[in-house]
Parts: sequence; structure tokens; C-alpha cells
Amino acid sequence: MASRRSARLTPASNSHKRQFNDEATETAPSAPSTPQKRRTKPTTAPPPPATPTPSAIGLMTEGAGANDASPTKRPRPAAVSRLADPNLTNAPLLSPETSRVVSPKLTAAIPSSLLPNRGGSRTTTTATLLEEACAHLVRVDQRMKRLIDAHHCRIFSPEGLEEQIDPFESLASGIISQQVSGAAAKAIKARFVALFNDGDDANGEGPPKKHRFPHPSQVAATPVERLRTAGLSQRKAEYVRGLAEKFVSGELSAAMLAEAPYEEVLERLTAVRGLGRWSVEMFACFGLKRMDVFSLGDLGVQRGMAAFVGRDVAKLKAKGGKWKYMSEKEMEEIAERFRPYRSLFMWYMWRVEDTPTDVSTLE
Repeated sequence: MASRRSARLTPASNSHKRQFNDEATETAPSAPSTPQKRRTKPTTAPPPPATPTPSAIGLMTEGAGANDASPTKRPRPAAVSRLADPNLTNAPLLSPETSRVVSPKLTAAIPSSLLPNRGGSRTTTTATLLEEACAHLVRVDQRMKRLIDAHHCRIFSPEGLEEQIDPFESLASGIISQQVSGAAAKAIKARFVALFNDGDDANGEGPPKKHRFPHPSQVAATPVERLRTAGLSQRKAEYVRGLAEKFVSGELSAAMLAEAPYEEVLERLTAVRGLGRWSVEMFACFGLKRMDVFSLGDLGVQRGMAAFVGRDVAKLKAKGGKWKYMSEKEMEEIAERFRPYRSLFMWYMWRVEDTPTDVSTLE
């Protein structure tokens, strides 16, 4: 089988290709009328940071309050076992207006067919969800065991599932992150939060106070021109304000995002200006902690899957086209076997090329 010795590609590089499609692409300058005899090679871009998920995801899924003005982040809550369901939201969500914690009403149980060497069925909780999901992935394909042993997926661990998420903050952060560097996105978000401070600590005396991300009602009542002073473009300011209006009207809510079927969540969120399908898939997976999300449009996932089945991704890279590593149909067929844990399968496909052993050669 072909070797896949190739340059490492992390999903962060995919963020340059699959950002949220909200901003217009700048027009390249026209070429000179007289071509030069010698063409200089374009400057090679610096390698993307080695992150397990696209760079924009970091700001989107830091947990509520992680970007407060205080340099000290909130203490992580202790892991408490709750009922879990791979087809619903497993993250505790904060109501954007009241900070009330919203959790779905679950009565989930994993069939015995997904639990090899265990009789009967058992109730799934946040303490067992990752274990059961990993067992299913290995049961479907033994090659997954090497990936699972090499990389711990904290996102769906008991600790990761305890991190509270404000869905408005998470989605607005995703919009802020579009087509800018991680550092720039953090700076813009901090200035955005500062717009809604009272200014009582502006004199710099004493430690900075902790400020919560603004409520949707606050943002919806703020003119776009003022939102732009935080560093947002005209479009992004309109998108964030429009998103806030959706939460104020009740069209979007923490309760709906916690309990609605994934198809409804996808439909409701992609109807919001500034949120494309890829951004919603990332939010559903890494923000809501839904276990059965799969992004066909993510180039990093496509490449990882190609390497997973033993293809030489270095040679395929020069092929060109959107589906140069693997066809959309083949991606669907392979991922289908890993239901209802395709989110975890997708996360491990991002990790394939970070694994020392070529998993495609394992039997």
C-alpha cells in the first residue's frame, strides 16, 4: 500500500478555505501587460499552527466567560455525571439573557449492540459517553484503536462536557473570527465586550473587573456604527446584530439548541446571515457537543480520511479540484458506518497525520 509521507496538514489550514463565507474575497491586482521572462516563485506561506480543530473554533468554544476582561479565567466546574445522548446537545447551555443553565431532557440508552462484551443496555451519561463512543469506533474499524490510544479527545470527555456554553457568545465569536488571525479575533472580541462596560474601571486603578459577554438585547439595541468601533467590518457588525435579534425574538434560544433535532438546528442557524454550513457544523460539534455531526466540506477531514484508507495524499494534492483527496460520496459512505458518533470520527480524521504509525497499514 502506498506510503503517505507528506507534509503535515492540520485542520487549521482548512480554516483559510472554509471560513464562514461572510466576507467578499479581495480582488487580486491585475498582471502587468508585458509578462516578465522570469517568474519569481511566490513566497511560501508560514505553516499553520498545529491545532486539532480549525483556528476559528478556539474562540467559538472557549466556554462562557473565557474572554472576560479579568486576566483570571473562571474555574472549571467539577465534572458531574448527567444523562447524555449522541443525537442531542450534551453541553450545558447558558440562556444568553438570563445565564440560566439549560440542559436537554434526556432518557438516552445505548443499545447492547454498540457495547461489545457487555450484556443488556445501559444508560448513557456524560461520564461514559466518550468511552462508549470510542468503543463503537473501534468496533466498526480496528484501525481506530491506534488513533484513540494516541490522542485523547478532551472535547467529549466528562470534563469537556461540563464546560458551559453561551450559544450567542459562541456564534457571535465565530462571526468575529471570520477571515482574521486568532490574535486579531481575540482583540476585536475584547473591544466588542468593552463596548458594553460601564467604564467604571477605565481609569486603570485596581484590577480590571470581569465583564460578561453582552446580552442579545444589548447588542440588538446598539447601532451598527457603534459596533464597528470595536474593529468589526460593516458586514460583521450587521451579522452580529442580526444574530442578536434572532435570540431576542425567540427564533433562536438555548432550549431549542439543546433539544431540537440536528436537522432543525442546521436549518435555523444557516438561515442567519453570516453563518454558513461549515460554521454551523463546527458550532454543533464543538460548542453544543453533539456527537453525530459530520462536515463533508472540510478539506482537512477529507485529507485525513484519504490518509486513513491508505492513499498518498502528497500525490493527490496536485490533482486539483474540491474533492481531490476523496469524493463526497465516498466520504459519506465511510462516515455512515460510524453513526451516531461521527463527530468523534471526524475529530480523529484531523489527527491521522499527527499519528506516528501509519494507521492505514493496520489490520
